[in-house]
Amino acid sequence: MNSDEQNPGSGSWSRRRFVQMGAASAVVLGAMNSARANADEATTSGTMIDVPFDKRNPRVAFIGTGGRGIDLLENLLAADGQVVALCDLVRDHADHAASLVVKAGQAKPQIFADDPYAFEAMLAKDDIDLVLVATPWSWHAEMAIAAMKHGKDVCIEVPGVVTLAECWKIVETSEQTRKHCMMLENCCYGYNETLILRMIRDGKFGDLLYGEGAYLHDLREELFSDKGEGLWRRAEHTMRDGNLYPSHGLGPVANYMNMQRGDRFGYIVSMSSPQRGLDQYRKEHLHPGDPRQEERYVAGDMNTSLIKTAKGLTITVKHAVATPHPYDRINLIAGSKGIFQDYPPRIYLDGQNKDESYMPIESWKQYAHPLWVKEGQLAAKLGGHGGMDFIMLYRLLQCVREGLPPDMDVYDAASWSAVGPLSVSSVSRGSAPVDFPDFTQGKWMQRNISPIASQA
Repeated sequence: MNSDEQNPGSGSWSRRRFVQMGAASAVVLGAMNSARANADEATTSGTMIDVPFDKRNPRVAFIGTGGRGIDLLENLLAADGQVVALCDLVRDHADHAASLVVKAGQAKPQIFADDPYAFEAMLAKDDIDLVLVATPWSWHAEMAIAAMKHGKDVCIEVPGVVTLAECWKIVETSEQTRKHCMMLENCCYGYNETLILRMIRDGKFGDLLYGEGAYLHDLREELFSDKGEGLWRRAEHTMRDGNLYPSHGLGPVANYMNMQRGDRFGYIVSMSSPQRGLDQYRKEHLHPGDPRQEERYVAGDMNTSLIKTAKGLTITVKHAVATPHPYDRINLIAGSKGIFQDYPPRIYLDGQNKDESYMPIESWKQYAHPLWVKEGQLAAKLGGHGGMDFIMLYRLLQCVREGLPPDMDVYDAASWSAVGPLSVSSVSRGSAPVDFPDFTQGKWMQRNISPIASQA
């Protein structure tokens, strides 16, 4: 390897590097053309913007009852959700989940297990209204599409879907079937996030200008675990170089800025650092003969992506899970009258004081969201990422039971998920700008606020 290959930022690139970049660009452009073709096959059934749920007390089914699935199940049961069916590849997982449902005083749900496609038989049942999917990422699109085609509303865990074609497919299927597909982005329901959302709506930050979100979390031990996400999530780092997990940081900022509601993502520029963390960790923690020593990781340890919106706002989104780092989502929003930044949460508004010091978020507790005022004590008692999991599922059930539109719809799921493949495209093209598709087909201008922001 010559010096130019070691340092792509040097004045000249090797012929090999040039050819690699050209091949990567061809692959990227081919994928984007395929996605555009899907867009050209746009549905004729009409938009799902502001379409309410069918009003009912939903009968809920789960696909995936591992660690994350159990977390969701426990919080849903605490919100008096009715669970009628469970599906997991591992029967012991499904049996454990069923025992929790029975312990909550409900009838034992029907179990579907032992087959990777057992979910298809479950989705064919006519006594299910709503499906929650908490499986490895590569299954999300297939399961969500199947659920909608069987007449069920569906909620998929983050990061939603993986490819641009899948983004278009969930939009197309939702519009054709008239069933909702939403992402379970719990960070949009945190105490701080919902409080700041209400301050923004009240004009405290003035005209918004820029935001920043991130997922900075040391997952090395989990990625090399012999159970749970260690069985599949590490493989993602062998396939793509980009922002693999954007929505925890991006979702709240997108809500602050009313994305898909008067503005939308315009284009993205993305770059990655070198990859070192996973190589170093396995060298220090795995036996020399461990087959994982042969894996080749391609995802940079830090990905930084910049998004420009249609109205000129800017968003920074970062991803780092393979290096030592205290947990941080940054969660920053700034406008013409002030700024908020999390970890720790602090606010500075114009004219607030003479020494330009931040004030704690507790100084603005009058803006606490009604959901947290009403259910915050129970949410905190249950845990679930500080209570946001319970608030998210409580609100989901509220929307269905009252026949309201979802707070986050299929267009949010598609646009937030698109950051993943588009960042990969940008990185592979030397950090070239890559345009976002308009999943709403121009209808993002027809509304201006998320229901969660305006809830009284």
